[in-house]
Amino acid sequence: MKNKTIGFIGMLFLVLSLLFNGKGVVDAQERTYIIGTDTTYAPFEFVDENGDFVGIDMDLLEAIAEDQGFDYELRILGFNAAVQALESNQVDGVIAGMSITDERRESFDFSDPYYSSGSQFAALEGSDIETLEDLEGLSVAVKTATTGYDVAEELSEEYGFTLNVFEDSVNMYEDLQVGNSAAVVEDYPVMLYAHSTGRVRLKFIGEQQAIADNGFAVNKGENPELLQMFNDGLANLRASGEYEEIIARYLGEEALAEQSEDENIFTQFINNFSPLMNGLWRTIWLTFVSFFIALFFGVIFGLMRTSDVEILKAIAQVYIDILRGAPLIVLAFFIYFGVPQMTNISLSANVAGIITLSLNATAYIAEIVRGGIQAVNKGQIEAGRSLGLTNGITMRRIVLPQASRIAMPSLINQFVITLKDTSILSVIGIVELTQTGKIIIARTYESGNIWLIVGAMYVILITILTKLSNRLEKEL
Repeated sequence: MKNKTIGFIGMLFLVLSLLFNGKGVVDAQERTYIIGTDTTYAPFEFVDENGDFVGIDMDLLEAIAEDQGFDYELRILGFNAAVQALESNQVDGVIAGMSITDERRESFDFSDPYYSSGSQFAALEGSDIETLEDLEGLSVAVKTATTGYDVAEELSEEYGFTLNVFEDSVNMYEDLQVGNSAAVVEDYPVMLYAHSTGRVRLKFIGEQQAIADNGFAVNKGENPELLQMFNDGLANLRASGEYEEIIARYLGEEALAEQSEDENIFTQFINNFSPLMNGLWRTIWLTFVSFFIALFFGVIFGLMRTSDVEILKAIAQVYIDILRGAPLIVLAFFIYFGVPQMTNISLSANVAGIITLSLNATAYIAEIVRGGIQAVNKGQIEAGRSLGLTNGITMRRIVLPQASRIAMPSLINQFVITLKDTSILSVIGIVELTQTGKIIIARTYESGNIWLIVGAMYVILITILTKLSNRLEKEL
């Protein structure tokens, strides 16, 4: 019996380790490093037409890992989220075209530089903008937490322009193309690559600003062995000539001379069918898992809200007020980045996403359950008591069956809301349907067609699920 107990405890610890860390117990020499990166930053990192994550950073990392013999796992988060993940030790390192600055050196240790570039202003080809002075009174699109943002903010007062801030590079160019911004500021190679696609024709304004080195980053004083392997591997790639081959692959004359052919909406859907279906499937299972967890706890909190025990009512009320008052994106950031910093417990993106959706939906379902219970005629409860039934049996056999039918339309509506809320989880690196659309647009710059496809997929999915739910409601 004692051995069985010890074995059970050991198995429990193993399961918890797998749940919270996403990996089992491994030898230090067999460690798999978690590397955070951006989602839409061609030519440094982007998804190609085959659905593979490629780019200068990705090819360098793969070649260095092979040269040095270490394993790694990518976390595709977006630049700002990747930096936060590094600060909270959710990842071991970040490679995302990250400029090495004195401010960042205070928090991170950097590798030897692997590329150098500056921030460049540009307007649409054919625009009247010729110099920075022409931007006075206009808006300039920038990407948050980048060197380009710092440059634009520093020059905005001098030249009299305002900033439109975005999370992704692609959104900056979309804002420029629709005319909301007169110019964009971006790292020169990224801008050059976007121009080469033929879908974003740019006119460069002035010279490059704040030329800086790009480096691979780890937390200050942590993972020195990973940093050393990156430096050694980079040196070997430079010596062998493979480094120049990788750069030429994305910024050479042949690469930049390629122009994508225009594709209609049907061709876009067919060409991106596999990633779109993968994103759709992740959206569906995240919704179902989160909703049914929320349904279980929502019923409990709903019963607590209608309880005669004041302490239970107070606990439920506080929970509902807090969770309904907190924006879902703030909750997602807190669970994925804040909790690990406070507790040293690492959560995978999927686990953090499910917890986020479940906590949020539980609060709303609790109120739906409370409303359903209170809508049941009080005479039903009195009739049960007159028959000698206990409060528990009366609630379970008489009140809840009627309350569930009353609450069903609201529960269906909450299910649909939870499904749409999965799109917010892209901020913590979950590649659901909306994030899949962003990644495809980063390569194709065909935002109109792709967003129409993604929107249609949401409408079809929600319509089907709503019809099924309505059928279930009628059966009940």
